[in-house]
Amino acid sequence: QVQLAESGGGLVQAGGSLRLSCAASGRTFSDYAMGWFRRRPGKEREVVAAISWNADSTYYADSVKGRFTISRDNAKNTMYLQMHSLKPEDTAVYYCARGGSYYYNPRVWADFGSWGQGTQVTVSS
Repeated sequence: QVQLAESGGGLVQAGGSLRLSCAASGRTFSDYAMGWFRRRPGKEREVVAAISWNADSTYYADSVKGRFTISRDNAKNTMYLQMHSLKPEDTAVYYCARGGSYYYNPRVWADFGSWGQGTQVTVSS
């Protein structure tokens, strides 16, 4: 069983940047796709970005394309989400999760689990 821990959230002004990290315990981190999700106030949890086991494939929600970059370092068991040009609507609790296999399926986000505790990102206008 993997345990995930997010960090790097905080309060930032609109237009600013943050980098989130997701540290994984266990030795199977590199065998799975990983993803970032968020829950905005009053909304359902949604996928933000996903990355395959070896980073040869990435996915971004339309709302963050061109502003966010997902990456991973399998040697460090860590995944990242670099966020630029932040907007107030990016305010959310951000979670990392592990996929069910090497690659993600953009039609089946329910495969993701082992959720971390989340990190709050607040973007002020």
